[in-house]
Amino acid sequence: MEVSLAIPLRSLRPVLLAGALALCVSAAFAAGTQRAIVSRVSPTYPELARRMHISGKVMLLVTIQPDGTVSSTKVESGHALLAAAAQDAVSHWRFAPNPDVSESEIEVNFNAAQ
Repeated sequence: MEVSLAIPLRSLRPVLLAGALALCVSAAFAAGTQRAIVSRVSPTYPELARRMHISGKVMLLVTIQPDGTVSSTKVESGHALLAAAAQDAVSHWRFAPNPDVSESEIEVNFNAAQ
């Protein structure tokens, strides 16, 4: 006597659909972890960068404490003459409170025409 353990594909369809839905829901929750900015300080354009007509964006990785204060900033990209001004400004930003420490990427734009 031969026993077949094959499961017909039609009987797996509800399981596959439920798994796909679970992946979509978890991705939606993961994308919603960004914290709202409560207050921001504009960066001071460095005089040397202004005279040299240097502009562009600085990308920062920011660590935010549960009370919404910024505990650290790390430059991920951007011009060295602009980076310190961006870090100084963002370190004074305040974010919405959250029970956990979180990280966020922040883009600070500098325009030489400012």
